Amino acid sequence: MRTIISVIGKDTVGIISKVSAVCTECNANIVDITQSVLQDMFVMVMLTEISALNCSFGEFSDKMKALGEEINTDIRVMHEDIFNSMHRI
Repeated sequence: MRTIISVIGKDTVGIISKVSAVCTECNANIVDITQSVLQDMFVMVMLTEISALNCSFGEFSDKMKALGEEINTDIRVMHEDIFNSMHRI
């Protein structure tokens, strides 16, 4: 099972590191990552493998949301099945 994590916010030092730290804490493996800085806006999409999570998907998502609030960015975690379903409609 995989998730798509999107991160959007004002560019600051350490965003990738902090998001990666939550992945490490929850045992989510980062499979692919792309990021850009558009003027002063940071945009990242990360694909993670979550088969070996050591917490529930809900807890993982909540931790990412809390991190987003802490660093003033919008972080969303979407299960791959929902992502795929949304883009078939």
